[in-house]
Amino acid sequence: MKLYGIRNCDTVKKARNWLDEQGIPYEFHDFKKDELNEAQLSQWENAVGWERLLNRRGTTWRKLSDEVRDTIDAQSAHDLMLENTSIIKRPVVEHEGSVYVGFNAEDWAIIFK
Repeated sequence: MKLYGIRNCDTVKKARNWLDEQGIPYEFHDFKKDELNEAQLSQWENAVGWERLLNRRGTTWRKLSDEVRDTIDAQSAHDLMLENTSIIKRPVVEHEGSVYVGFNAEDWAIIFK
């Protein structure tokens, strides 16, 4: 299992704590230190869709101009996520050939057990 996110993100912290408590091993990839390559992002977009990956609730989204937010599409979202990984919903998990986005302890108890 590989968990992608930002070390300081509260949701990522909760997800990592949950995995540790369950004794589930994982490799952590920090966007801020290790960056994200285009091929990886494209793979996630193909698996779950760019709409699922784009965090429209965070401060990074709210700081964008109305024009950018109103005209967002697959290509502009892709470019934006590559340019500023803080706008990707976190965490992103790769596990047994699947991609999962976000953290919900109840869902994860079913998925990762």
